[in-house]
Amino acid sequence: MIFKQLFDPETWTYTYFIADTDAKEAVLIDPVKSHIDEYIALLDEHGLKLKYTLETHVHADHITASGLLRQKLGAETGVGQLCGAIGADLQLQDGDVLEFGNGEKIKVIATPGHTQGSVSFLWRDRVFTGDSLFIGGCGRTDFQSGDAGALYDCITRKLFTLPDETLVYPGHDYQQRWVSSIMQERITNPRLAGKTREEFIEIMNNLNLPRPRLIDEAVPANRYCGLDEDERQDAVARRDSTRPERAMISAQDLVSAAKERITEIGIDKARQLLNQSGVAVVDVREESEYAAGHIDNALPIPRGVLEFKVGATPELADKSKTVVVYCRTGGRAALAAQTLQNLGYSNVLSIAGGYEAWQKSL
Repeated sequence: MIFKQLFDPETWTYTYFIADTDAKEAVLIDPVKSHIDEYIALLDEHGLKLKYTLETHVHADHITASGLLRQKLGAETGVGQLCGAIGADLQLQDGDVLEFGNGEKIKVIATPGHTQGSVSFLWRDRVFTGDSLFIGGCGRTDFQSGDAGALYDCITRKLFTLPDETLVYPGHDYQQRWVSSIMQERITNPRLAGKTREEFIEIMNNLNLPRPRLIDEAVPANRYCGLDEDERQDAVARRDSTRPERAMISAQDLVSAAKERITEIGIDKARQLLNQSGVAVVDVREESEYAAGHIDNALPIPRGVLEFKVGATPELADKSKTVVVYCRTGGRAALAAQTLQNLGYSNVLSIAGGYEAWQKSL
């Protein structure tokens, strides 16, 4: 076996490389796009095939390499189901087990709190905690549907119940520390050790951290596994022509599940509502799509940055207000509507068929 902990000094991000040299299969956890040549060289050096690239969450501080690694090497991408990363092959859930090599298994542990869809990965005696648990700290909870109470619960009830000797490999460290253990974090982590749930929430609610520098660029890209718009088109064509049916939840399953939880309306009803005062319409497509044509008075808030922009949009300050969302054909809008509902908006509607249906009705 090969195990390597790789480091990106610009974003203080750790990437993990695991390989079975007998079976010639490898896995990358949280790869960074700017290091893709390094990953490919490492695989070539040992004659390995990359089976999976796994993400602990949709990152706000760097752009992932997973999408390009899929294009170049055929690796499957895996992201937590609740992250809303519709470009991923595998929508991971708590308890899922990914197999590679000669019987090697990676178990998915749902660890929400830093983001709603954050997961950790348990392999042998090592747990890769992403931004859920750091060495002597934890990830922030003030954006991307973060929840300090949920983070406390998953750390104390799931991670801290692993064997004491389990090694903790975090997604970042800003003090040149590389590894810890479950016992060490349970006993010495200053945010968690001896703290009640209420005390932890108080600490997290008063961190007052600066906004991540790359958030507006990174989050939208990472919802598509780090691909830009041109790369996304190539990825969709390749996936649709070559990908077999999968046992785990697909992106289409994710959209279908969202549509069961939201209310869709037809074009006639949408026109009727948009002629009324006090109704907000939100276009969740990308900026280039909006620029090519949009519904009058629509607010341009791409799905990838919805959680961050919505709170700063005056037209959406009242969460009881009727909000109508749309995208190109309805998939992204369904996910966006579900997100808005999770954020407390009580009257969210999605236009069935999206902008394409709107245009055809003119």
